[in-house]
Formats: sequence, structure tokens, C-alpha cells
Amino acid sequence: MKMMKLAVSISACLVAGAIGSVFTSMSVGGWYKELAKPSFNPPSWVFAPVWTLLYIMMGISLFLAASSQNVLKDRKKIPLFFFALQLILNIAWSALFFGLQDLFLAFCEIILLWISIVITIVLFKKLSSLAAYLLLPYLLWVTFAAFLNYSIFVLNYAPAIAITGIMP
Repeated sequence: MKMMKLAVSISACLVAGAIGSVFTSMSVGGWYKELAKPSFNPPSWVFAPVWTLLYIMMGISLFLAASSQNVLKDRKKIPLFFFALQLILNIAWSALFFGLQDLFLAFCEIILLWISIVITIVLFKKLSSLAAYLLLPYLLWVTFAAFLNYSIFVLNYAPAIAITGIMP
């Protein structure tokens, strides 16, 4: 039974990643390829394995938090809500950045994602220290992604905004 719950937890996170990758695949070969990017932008092949590993770690974290015997079942509702929220925001970022190709809105949204991950970590720590620690690489990667998102936005749109005063 525990192995089934673990498999479901990991699968849920991998499905979220797969949904986000639909938006990514629509733009990564065309629009995204044409954008100016900072020198620290990783090669495209890095993203899939990193995200896969992060989604697996997120799934294990979810399993540990949901399976925690440290608190009453009712006390798990809010931490699990924030986990679900950050997973939805994760998908939404891909839809905004790659699907709608809105770098500014995606940057604003990734800030909300980052905050929701921090809240999830804090809440998961009360359920399972390991569950919280497993989310730290995800937080670091999203921190990097936010900086990358902002840098790509600035490189591609700041000059146009400075000249025209309006965002393209």
C-alpha cells in the first residue's frame, strides 16, 4: 500500500511536469530559440533531466508529508493545499512563459510560485523534515529560473520599453 501511495505521489508530480512540457515543446524550437539570453542560460538539454529529477523529489516529498504520523490528518490539509497550489503554479508558469510567450507575466507568476514553495517547505517541515529538505533543490532551481526569466525579459523587452514607454 505504501509503495502504491509513493507511486501515485511521484506520478502526480510527473504528470504536472508533462502538462507543463506541452507548453514548452510548442515554443522551445522556435520563439524561445530566437530570444536573446544571458550568458548563464543553460543548454536546452539540461532542463528535461533536471526537471524530471525535481519532480521525482517533489513526489517523494509529497508522499512523506502525506504519510507523516507526526500530526493529525486534519493538520495535513493546509500543507497539502500549498503543495497542490505550487504544482498548479508550476504548470501555469510554463503556460505563461512558453504558451502565451509573456515574459513579464511569467516573471510575476514565478514570484508567486517561489513564495508558495517556501510556504510548502515551512509547512512540510512540521510534518517531515525530509519532506521539507527534498523541496530545497526545487526552490533553488526556481530561484535560478526566476532570475533567468527576469534576465531574458530585460534583454528582450527593456530596450523597447525604454524607447517607447510601453511594453510590447
